Amino acid sequence: MQIHVHHSTVYEFSQPQSRLIQLLRVTPPSFSGQNVLEWSVDIDRDARMRSAVDGYGNIVTMLYVDGPLDRIEIVKRGTVYTQDRYGVVTGTNEVLPPTAYLGATSLTEADEAICALAKMIVRRQSSRLTLLHDLMNTIKSKMRFNTGEGDPYRMAHVAFAEGHGVCQDFAHIFCAAARHLGIPARYVSGHLYQHGGGPAQDASHAWAEAWIDELGWTGFDIANGVCPDDAYVRVAIGLDYRAAAPLSGSRMGAGEEKMDVRVHVSQSGQ
Repeated sequence: MQIHVHHSTVYEFSQPQSRLIQLLRVTPPSFSGQNVLEWSVDIDRDARMRSAVDGYGNIVTMLYVDGPLDRIEIVKRGTVYTQDRYGVVTGTNEVLPPTAYLGATSLTEADEAICALAKMIVRRQSSRLTLLHDLMNTIKSKMRFNTGEGDPYRMAHVAFAEGHGVCQDFAHIFCAAARHLGIPARYVSGHLYQHGGGPAQDASHAWAEAWIDELGWTGFDIANGVCPDDAYVRVAIGLDYRAAAPLSGSRMGAGEEKMDVRVHVSQSGQ
């Protein structure tokens, strides 16, 4: 499938800013099953940009903008050719070994409830692949999926206790439970093409990957209860949202900040 992504982020400031620095994790890599045909990052004013690879192997772009600045739009767009590999990820730039994804973070710490969930599932499954599918489906059955924007910095145990959340929450809970069982798991950010089309989305999509010895890294979209197929564009990975967030940074100036995100994902040519 050829997927076209148009991702717009607009910042507006109540008072002019003297400088803006942003770290962008918005450029998808090419690997087996995902080939980036074209991709660009455009700014609506003079800016300096520098690309690099971070400690997880993600393509990152540092953005530097001098003021006075009261508004800026960052547009990421491109076309990606994808294939269905049944969730199995190969050919990626793996900087870290799987064991590096065993450590808990503040967003993926497992409390007693998540530990109990993990122990219940491991008792009734033997195969790691079957166990992880069971974990995905059980989390989905216990959580209500909220569409639209949420708080991606909400801790996994808080979301699990409240019984609802956005896709970032589902990925964090899955990672917390898998790591508690000694299974390397990581957070993934990217885009999802919704078959049949749909309106512009308020955010990127998120899912998780877990390590299976016989297969390698394998994806699980917990919010939708499926393994990623050719409708997914994989952009960045990390231990949690903080490490894979599309945008993060700082500004120099007083006043309030307003951010508006619009993501449109379509089949190329539509």
